[in-house]
Amino acid sequence: MPDPYETLGVARDASAEDIRRAYRKLAKTSHPDLNPGDAAAEAKFKQISAAHHLLSDPDKRARFDRGEIDAEGNEAPPRPRYRDYAQADAGQRYGTGGASTGGNWNASDFESIFGTMFNDPGGRPRQGPIRGADAQFTLAVGFLDAVNGTTTRITLPDGGTLDVRIPPATDDGTILRLRGKGGPGHAGGPAGDALIAVHVTPHRFFRRDGQDIRLDLPVTIAEAVLGGPVEVPTPGGPVRMRIPPGSDSGAVLRLRGRGVPGRGNTPAGDLYATLSIAIGKPDPALEAFLRDWKPATAFNPRAGMEAEP
Repeated sequence: MPDPYETLGVARDASAEDIRRAYRKLAKTSHPDLNPGDAAAEAKFKQISAAHHLLSDPDKRARFDRGEIDAEGNEAPPRPRYRDYAQADAGQRYGTGGASTGGNWNASDFESIFGTMFNDPGGRPRQGPIRGADAQFTLAVGFLDAVNGTTTRITLPDGGTLDVRIPPATDDGTILRLRGKGGPGHAGGPAGDALIAVHVTPHRFFRRDGQDIRLDLPVTIAEAVLGGPVEVPTPGGPVRMRIPPGSDSGAVLRLRGRGVPGRGNTPAGDLYATLSIAIGKPDPALEAFLRDWKPATAFNPRAGMEAEP
């Protein structure tokens, strides 16, 4: 597994936000949904997801930086204790403790040295329970399902199924952990976990901005001029909102608490609707009215846009 910092293209002192931003940028270009049938893109996405999972966990990141675990999160083997050999009497260095080898190495010599590298300090093979490997998956989730929360079922490579709960307010790039749903353990060790990278698909008019939701809201000329209540879609269902009289295109109205649901200490976000005046089909009566209409106050919507000399 490549170095996770190199995989995400971030420095070793990168902040948690830098790591999250780098992951989301890379995931959007290599996600399997965007590259159907591309095995290389799928493999790249798995590397990106694994790197993000390790570096987004402060404890695992610290252990990796100290060399205690490798890029896959597995325990790193003890480092060789060659100093004991180097400090032995001349003629016995790097030998097995008896007479000098005289440069003729045998199998027991290698076993003596490399046993300290890949086993415990006594050269004995590692024994005892071994935790199973983590299994990595990607899951495409609809925008509203990610905002409101849902439960979906995924099919595993072996044909089995797994029910995955998507918590409300799940963001794109979130890694969900299902404990004990990964590879089986060995010698009585616990099973690994299932790590699921969530990819939130775009919505046709909702846009997420942190905890807030934004959308462009078309309104008629009459609604913009006269004002009044209109129905506004929100992730939780339609809500009636009052438009002030004389509203222009580009005016932004807010519905408090109608954005992304709150989570923990984070409050619910708001919904921001940007008004956009829609003319609709030609209306002869409206056209006749506008031809004869003389506004009481002259108004130039392009004032101040003259080209500089």
